[in-house]
Amino acid sequence: MLRGRGCRYRGCRFCDYHQDASDDEAENLRINRETLDKVSGCFSHLEIVNSGSFCELDESSMQAIVDVCQKREIKLIHFECHWLYRRHIPALRKRFAEIGVQVKMKIGVETFDAEYREKTMRKGIRETSPALIAKDFDECCLLFGLPGQTVDSMKNDIETALRHFERVCVNIMVENTAPLQPSSQCRRLFIEEIYPIYKEHPRLDILLHNTDFGVG
Repeated sequence: MLRGRGCRYRGCRFCDYHQDASDDEAENLRINRETLDKVSGCFSHLEIVNSGSFCELDESSMQAIVDVCQKREIKLIHFECHWLYRRHIPALRKRFAEIGVQVKMKIGVETFDAEYREKTMRKGIRETSPALIAKDFDECCLLFGLPGQTVDSMKNDIETALRHFERVCVNIMVENTAPLQPSSQCRRLFIEEIYPIYKEHPRLDILLHNTDFGVG
């Protein structure tokens, strides 16, 4: 888990992760180096997590990521990016390709119900076509457990994501300080009716709590 300048969009009604941020580049670098120093490279595979998009990490921290990839012989690296910053992705792929590292890019699309996504979640993704959203990204995150979501809508989101993306991460909403809060009924429906179907799917990660990956 790295720290950067924080999400510039800050429009999502379910998210308060932008609070984990600082404009102090030197302090961000100090924190991030401490984390990157723990990378062993034993799997030649690294995922970068920060509260925001990859382009909201300071350049000094990005160079530290490049350095650890070279030092630990990383061959595959994952980043996350908001749809609004998709035009930054080709340059990132090129930068890492030059040192022999393949980039996998993840987007938090949350749902493919565009009306719910933009009117209720206020995600800031103007594209409605799943195929066109996926054009710039390899992986996606979905967010379930919110008021108004149903078994059918959640199943549709999962199946749509699996059709268009290499890998899918399902996050179940937990309480935070944002305006849009979770629905206990929707969470129950997910656990009872959807989780048993998909829990062993090889291309699907399910996070019942937002720290299930061991970060956060």
